[in-house]
Amino acid sequence: MTVHTAEHIRIESANVPPAQTWNRLRANSLALTVPKTPDAGTVYLPLPRLFERIECGMGPEVTDYIDSQVFEATYHEVPAHTTRKEPIVISVSAAENECTNTGIMVREGAEATIVVVARAGEKNTEAAADNTGAKANAKADATAGTKANAEADATAGTKADTETKIDTDAPGATDALATSAALVRIVAEKHARIHLVEMLGVDDDQQHLESVGIEAHEDAICDVRQYALGGGTVGMGLAVNLVGNRARLDLNNRYHACHEELLDINHVARMRGCATRAEIVESGILNDSAHKTLRATIDLIRGSKDAKGNEAETVQILGDDVVNKTMPVILCDEDNVAGNHGATIGSVSPKQIEYLQARGLSRHEAELLFVRALFEDAIIHAPEALSHDVAVERAEKVLGTAVAHDFDDASEVTFGGDKA
Repeated sequence: MTVHTAEHIRIESANVPPAQTWNRLRANSLALTVPKTPDAGTVYLPLPRLFERIECGMGPEVTDYIDSQVFEATYHEVPAHTTRKEPIVISVSAAENECTNTGIMVREGAEATIVVVARAGEKNTEAAADNTGAKANAKADATAGTKANAEADATAGTKADTETKIDTDAPGATDALATSAALVRIVAEKHARIHLVEMLGVDDDQQHLESVGIEAHEDAICDVRQYALGGGTVGMGLAVNLVGNRARLDLNNRYHACHEELLDINHVARMRGCATRAEIVESGILNDSAHKTLRATIDLIRGSKDAKGNEAETVQILGDDVVNKTMPVILCDEDNVAGNHGATIGSVSPKQIEYLQARGLSRHEAELLFVRALFEDAIIHAPEALSHDVAVERAEKVLGTAVAHDFDDASEVTFGGDKA
C-alpha cells in the first residue's frame, strides 16, 4: 500500500521477491519515504500501452509512484536490423528530485546500448541544512519515544517484520530525502541485442530508486552491467522476462556500500521460452555499518524445457557492523531444466593480509585494494562521458582524488575524441 501525504509518499512494499522468506529476517520488501512533486498525477505524454505489461524489478508501487511523478514519458525505438551508434542515455539528479519514465523498443535484429545514470547533482545548501535538522529531530523523537515504539512494535510486529525497515538514523525514515528515480522498460524483439549499463552514484544524504523491466523475445540477448557505487538509500530492481526460445540474460552486478548506507536489490529472471539462459553474477564490498539486502530469483516456468539458469554472489565484508542479507532462490515448474545458485560471504583472508603487509601495506591499505579494483572496473566500463564522470566522482569520495584520477588516466577511455 502506498501512503500519500501533502509533501511525501510512503512506499510500503518495494522489491518484493516472487517467493518470500521468514518474516523475522526482515528481507521480504523495502519500505521508504519519497518526495511528491507539486503537480504529481498530471501526465501529458504517456508511453504506448504495450509497456504496461512489462514487469519491473522494484514492483508495482514504485512503477505507480514514478508514473505519477513524470509528466512526459520518453520513448525510443531502434529500427529493425540496425545498430544504434550512440547510446541511449537516461540521467537523473537526486538533488533535483528528478524522475524519468522511459520505454525502449529494440526491433528485430537491431542492437542498442542503453545507459542509466543516477548522480548526486548540485545541492541546495539551505535545503540540505533543513534536512539535517529534520533528521536530528527525528532521532531525538525516536529516543524519547522508545517505550511507546516498543509497545507499538509488540502490537503490530507481524506486519513490520516483513519489511527492510529504515530506522530513524538511516536515510528516508521520517522525511523524504532528495530522491532520484528511473523507471526503464525495454522490449527486445527476436534476434535483437541490448547492452544495458547502470551507473548509480548518489550522496550519503540522498536516495535513488531504479526499476527496470525487460521483455526478451526469440534469440534476443540482454547484456546487463550494474554498478551501485553508493548512496544513503539505493533501491534497485531488475525483472527480465525471457519469453522467446533461446533468449538470454547475462547480468553482472557490482556494488559498494559504506558508512550507514542502505542498498536493497531485487533481481528476477522469468524463464518462459525453451532453451533460455540466465547467467547472474553478483559481487560487492560492504564496509563500516552498511546494510545490504539482495534477492535473486530464477523462475523456471512451465514450458521452459531445456532452460538453464545460474546465480552466484560473492560478498566481501570489511566492517564489523555490516548487515548483509542474501536470498538466492530458484523456482521450478518444469522438467528437463537446470538451475544453480550459491553465495560466498567472508572477509579478506589472513594469508592475503599477511602477504600484503609483508610488502609494506597496512591492513586498511590492503583492504582498500579490493575497493579500488571495483571502482576501476566501473570507470573502465563506463560507455560514455556522464556515467564515466559519476564513477570518478564516487571514487573520489571513497578513495580520494589522487587515486580516482589514477584510474581515470589509466582507463584511456575517450568520448568523441576527447578524454572525459
